[in-house]
Amino acid sequence: MVGLAPGMHGANRTGRPFTGDYAGILLYRTLHRFGFGSHEGSADPDDGLILTNVRLTNAVKCLPPQNKPDTAEIRRCNGYLANELAARPPRAILALGRIAHDATLEALGLRARDYAFGHHAIHDLPKGPRLFDSYHCSRYNTQTRRLTETMFEAVFADIVRFLSR
Repeated sequence: MVGLAPGMHGANRTGRPFTGDYAGILLYRTLHRFGFGSHEGSADPDDGLILTNVRLTNAVKCLPPQNKPDTAEIRRCNGYLANELAARPPRAILALGRIAHDATLEALGLRARDYAFGHHAIHDLPKGPRLFDSYHCSRYNTQTRRLTETMFEAVFADIVRFLSR
């Protein structure tokens, strides 16, 4: 799973992506609901959470100003993402938002213009994994109802079906 950047309120403190803000609440609850997490929530590295068959990472490795990385920063960090994906090639990747989608494709040596981002879009990539897209689970997207919990869970249901084959 590829997100945008470390969360403003907790990921740098805990060492776990998506902790300390609403995106993490929805994400970890959904991971638990679909069998990828041992319990809901992730507030502390000593909380006993065990993630199963999932790895969380980000397109950008440092908290960017106003939580919005610029293109140069995304490119500078892309080698790290490429190395992560190459070290343990996944069967499925969930990109949370357009930046994560584009960074994932770049890390895999593919052009973003060949794989349009869209919520609940699915792309079979020539270099192996299936790429699933979702709007980012940020508070902004959920409060505006651009992304609902039901919409988010539908993407996870598709991933689970794909992985169970």
